[in-house]
Amino acid sequence: MASLAFSIAGKDNMSKARAGEMVTDHGVIQTPIFMPVGTVGSVKAVNQQQLEQEVKAQIILGNTYHLYLRPGLDVLEKAGGLHRFNGWRHPILTDSGGYQVFSLAANRKIKEEGVVFQSHIDGSKHLFTPENVMDIQRTIGADIIMAFDECPPYPSEYGYAKKSMELTHRWLDRCFTRLAETPDKYGYSQNLFPIVQGGTYKDLRKTSSQYIASKGAVGNAIGGLSVGEPEEMMYEMCALCCENLPEDKPRYLMGVGTPWNILENIALGVDMFDCVMPTRNGRNGMLFTSEGVINIKNKKWADDFSVIDAGIDCATSNYYTKAYLRHLFVANELLALQIASIQNLAFYLHLVTEARKHILVGDFSSWKTEMVVKLKTRL
Repeated sequence: MASLAFSIAGKDNMSKARAGEMVTDHGVIQTPIFMPVGTVGSVKAVNQQQLEQEVKAQIILGNTYHLYLRPGLDVLEKAGGLHRFNGWRHPILTDSGGYQVFSLAANRKIKEEGVVFQSHIDGSKHLFTPENVMDIQRTIGADIIMAFDECPPYPSEYGYAKKSMELTHRWLDRCFTRLAETPDKYGYSQNLFPIVQGGTYKDLRKTSSQYIASKGAVGNAIGGLSVGEPEEMMYEMCALCCENLPEDKPRYLMGVGTPWNILENIALGVDMFDCVMPTRNGRNGMLFTSEGVINIKNKKWADDFSVIDAGIDCATSNYYTKAYLRHLFVANELLALQIASIQNLAFYLHLVTEARKHILVGDFSSWKTEMVVKLKTRL
């Protein structure tokens, strides 16, 4: 068992973008990388073979809160962890449940000990603490596990954001203590990433980034962005965090975002991304493609017999036509959800793979400028 290792293969001269490689016990991840979100151990509407062969995903996410409630820790432990339970042979990252706690504001109570929350399934009460969230993530068995944090909403008063950040830091210390007291499960290493908080306040973000950096973790995350703040503010906070986080460790920006958000944040020095947008928007008929954004439900696509996206290497995108996919949506066929989700995820992975190539070649910044305009185009 080896801890996660990270090395930088190349950097862009005109920005902070870098191409790297993360090595985990379940395989190598080339960065920058996008991670499909598999909330309850599955990426909605896409099976694991499609993720591997068509989307070309290298790592997926599981969600601690949802997996803890269903199927539950007993089932996951008996299975030998989430990898064996869902058949995914590559790396997995679990988030700590902190974001779900944030989104369940009406059904939770935050205290020093942890968070008491009500299950969205049956209303039962549960307590998440930094200690038991580490235990839960050990049992789920991810390669990368996230610290338990509090994610303040946007906007937040300065006083609240500061108190929240300080609580997140105290909880982080308890996460590290608990991990040191407990062994890895299932015969491979489980690596903790702390999370920077601080709302949209520069001094708090700097303080939090420096505190997180001082912990010497194998990787670090930036949380609490993409929660409703303007894009420019997100970029400003992200840049500040990247400046204060170690350069020789991977940086993960949680829950971001659109294709252009991803390119702009790669330019700021971020290595890892996740977001439900490609699958959620796909299920509603919004396609992200190499030529721009398509609302496939529009009548203009009814007799367009060109393939969905010839610009990416994905069998599904290169096989089905826009007219056929529109027909499936109009007819409420389940296949529509699968095809659109595969297209969007395959495009996101294509985008970060292309970004990596351009970083290594040395023309990332000029390529990014052109791509952002194209990506925002509504077709």
